[in-house]
Amino acid sequence: MTVTPGVQGSDVDCGPVGAGRAVPRAPGQAADAGVEGAPPTRGFLAKAALVTAVFSVAGALLGLIRDQSLARLFGAGRDTDAFLVAWTIPEFAATLLIEDGLAFALIPAFSMALARRAQGAAGDPVRALVAGTLPKLALAFAAVGALLVGGAPQLVEVLAPGLRDPGLAVDCTRLTATCVLTFGLAGYCSAALRAHRRFLAPAAIYVAYNAGIIAAMFALGGHWGVRSAAFGVAAGGALMVVVQLPALLRQLRQKARVKAKAGARESAAGAEAQPLNLVLMATVLLFALCRQSQVLIERFLASHLHSGAISHLNYAQKVAQIPMTMSMMLCTVTFPVVARALAEGDTERARRRVERDLSVAASVVLLGTAVVVACAPQLIHLLFQRGAFTPQDTAATAGVMRVYALGLLGQTLVGVLVRSYFSAGRATWYPVAAMAAGIVVTSWIGALTVGSYGVTGIAAANATGITATAVLLLAGMGPRSVPVGVRRVLAELSRPVRAAVIATVVGTFFAQRPADPLTGLAAGVTTVTAVFVLLGWALDAQGFAPALRSVATVTRRLAHAVFH
Repeated sequence: MTVTPGVQGSDVDCGPVGAGRAVPRAPGQAADAGVEGAPPTRGFLAKAALVTAVFSVAGALLGLIRDQSLARLFGAGRDTDAFLVAWTIPEFAATLLIEDGLAFALIPAFSMALARRAQGAAGDPVRALVAGTLPKLALAFAAVGALLVGGAPQLVEVLAPGLRDPGLAVDCTRLTATCVLTFGLAGYCSAALRAHRRFLAPAAIYVAYNAGIIAAMFALGGHWGVRSAAFGVAAGGALMVVVQLPALLRQLRQKARVKAKAGARESAAGAEAQPLNLVLMATVLLFALCRQSQVLIERFLASHLHSGAISHLNYAQKVAQIPMTMSMMLCTVTFPVVARALAEGDTERARRRVERDLSVAASVVLLGTAVVVACAPQLIHLLFQRGAFTPQDTAATAGVMRVYALGLLGQTLVGVLVRSYFSAGRATWYPVAAMAAGIVVTSWIGALTVGSYGVTGIAAANATGITATAVLLLAGMGPRSVPVGVRRVLAELSRPVRAAVIATVVGTFFAQRPADPLTGLAAGVTTVTAVFVLLGWALDAQGFAPALRSVATVTRRLAHAVFH
């Protein structure tokens, strides 16, 4: 694992609260800078976002290589369908335990504990929080994992009753079920480190995870077949914990030493274990469960279609979601900032941060959406059409991906908005209700369209349902959440939307001209980017300039890493 070039420029890092001066730090940790008791500077956020961006890009590229390897080695048929049913568990676990659910509960909790410690609370509120939550959560993760291993046959029957080879899916499910424990521990470490403004190790987890899966497929695929990919999920989950645990332990020990040097006195009351808010935990996990259940609906409906239908949906979704992943990188860094602002009672700072995040994230995802829709056949051809992945698979996957992409703005808005609902660390059922309404829309449209339109109808149902949820979450902003100006946000979002629509139409025209897919992709991407940039400037979209600066910075740093 290499340190990101360009974030090593300084010799010192701001020390923890109470240290009173800068302390030496190792090279490559500038993104982990920040004084614990003070608001982060713009420079700190930029460095943290850069580290997150670089490792997110690396993880996404490895994810593409993972999917390419799966397609090349096992194609888009019965075996892959069986594995992708088992893949439902890590997909759910990642959403519930790493990306959304657990983080929404833990980051505000750690932010509150850090704020109390900065204010001189007796004992160490952070270590008390760890003592009161980690053992119980680890036991719960292990119990759920064991339950899934034992109930794998019944789970496969529920998830995909029309599957051609349920026995293979059961074997894969038993292997992937181990990730409930490892993903839970990885998510806990990530939330704690991000609340401490430490982003390097959490950003690297998907690099380690995907590397484990790829290595397992190539090392064991000849003997185990697609089961090797399931074993890779288990190994990759363990690697996610390994890359973070030393950083978390170092952080907790360092803070304890700093308090001791500052003369802080431990008290019995202050050292008591602090439990999590169970109602808050229930709401965030139910929200994440509802959101991820879109995948269950898709695979349930697709299991009754032809062999390869689930695979086409999977490959299309993985590529289409890359723009959303890129757009959410900034929010990964700023969510602890919003939570800390609310913990300190600074609602105005939280509001400005959320509105800026919405503008920037929307601009990034809309540019990516325009590229995905305009260049879908060329992208799928270049990424997957080799080995057992046929031209027919390319055409089917590209068509589905274009429809999926229509819901990317909704996916991004949901990701940004829901953080503002849970950032105060208070339980609220409104996001759960909004997500449940979106699931009802997805189920209803999917059931009506799957017979006539197949996988395309399923993708359209997904895009419509998540967009409905985004509209409901935006409409509910106010007393339940960070009080952003809804009309102001909608007016701002309309500008990059208009730019993206026109850029998509023009880019599709130019991407289709060349017969060579690489030339067509280059023409499409260039045209989409040029049109989107020109229209964005002309329409004066507020999030446009920061989004372009973010993309340019990541590109420049990656070029530096490659050529130096």
